[in-house]
Amino acid sequence: MSLATRNGTGPVDAPVAPPRVVRQRRVRPGLLGLAVLLIALGGLGAAFAVTSVRATGSYLAVARPVEVGRTLDADDLVTVQVAGGQGLRPVPAGRLKDVVGKRAAVALTPGTLLTLGQLTDDPLLGPGQQQIALDLGHGQVPAKRLHPGDRVLLVSTPDRNASGQSAGGTRFEATVIDTATPETSKVVLYVALAARDVPAVVALAAQDRVAVVLTEAA
Repeated sequence: MSLATRNGTGPVDAPVAPPRVVRQRRVRPGLLGLAVLLIALGGLGAAFAVTSVRATGSYLAVARPVEVGRTLDADDLVTVQVAGGQGLRPVPAGRLKDVVGKRAAVALTPGTLLTLGQLTDDPLLGPGQQQIALDLGHGQVPAKRLHPGDRVLLVSTPDRNASGQSAGGTRFEATVIDTATPETSKVVLYVALAARDVPAVVALAAQDRVAVVLTEAA
């Protein structure tokens, strides 16, 4: 490049500015990998939070012990909030009316989620069975408390007014349906037994000649 001078002298070469060099920033591979990792973790965290929120719902849980065979009522259950409950198949809280009145097919433990598989509509009375009530004293009950589904033997006791009574009593297999304790010293035991045995057991109970033996707990 040439420039003309004012005093008429010939042109002189003007200095040429050197080109400007722009320094490029060096990207550290470690920082780049860390940034990618943080972005990925953030995405996974957001997805997990969304999934958890979607999976949270109101379900029915057991509030107090329920024995096998007992009819479920609303006081036996409580509503709880559970995240991820779909995989457990618990009963939604909105189906309370659908489960009240059903029988417990298994013993229900307080604090556990209720499932439909734990309930049944089947009566404890089996084919060919009938239900009777036995009015017993506390000393005649073989356990502090009998539960629905317990298996018992009803054994005839000797007739004190008869002579030559055989020592061996007649036995009748039965299943406990329910128990009640009136405001007396008696215990009412409801049992199911074969229809053919009902007349004999009723006659023995009228004479206060029935002993109850627990053979298998539910």
